[in-house]
Amino acid sequence: MTIRSAAEFISLRDSEDPELYRRAAHDDAPVDVWRDLVDHYAGYRKWVAHNKTVPADILRVLANDEDQEVRFFVAMKRRLPLEILDTLSRDTDDGIRLRVARHKATSQEILSRLATDPSKSVRDAVHDRLENHDRN
Repeated sequence: MTIRSAAEFISLRDSEDPELYRRAAHDDAPVDVWRDLVDHYAGYRKWVAHNKTVPADILRVLANDEDQEVRFFVAMKRRLPLEILDTLSRDTDDGIRLRVARHKATSQEILSRLATDPSKSVRDAVHDRLENHDRN
């Protein structure tokens, strides 16, 4: 099904009915609905990022959100364009950079840069990725 408005998305997300709640994470919506949510409902941005169908254009905006939790939700996406991973790999939050270091789609170029990250946990994750890659 398609979510037709920001109000519908909010209603689904806030529902106690598991089926309706699930729709907020899985149903698609027109780009203008996603933009309305991002522009006017800051508290729902992380849930927009959590949605399985949200387009890359919206994720690009959310990858630069002021809220670290929103950016983390973006970093948790399984399918991310390389440019968004690059943006997130430069994040001020160690946890977000760690997630990028562990992301299966992160390029060798980004991993090489993260290999000298100030955070030991990020450097260790890169080392583990590169070591496991060499074994395969």
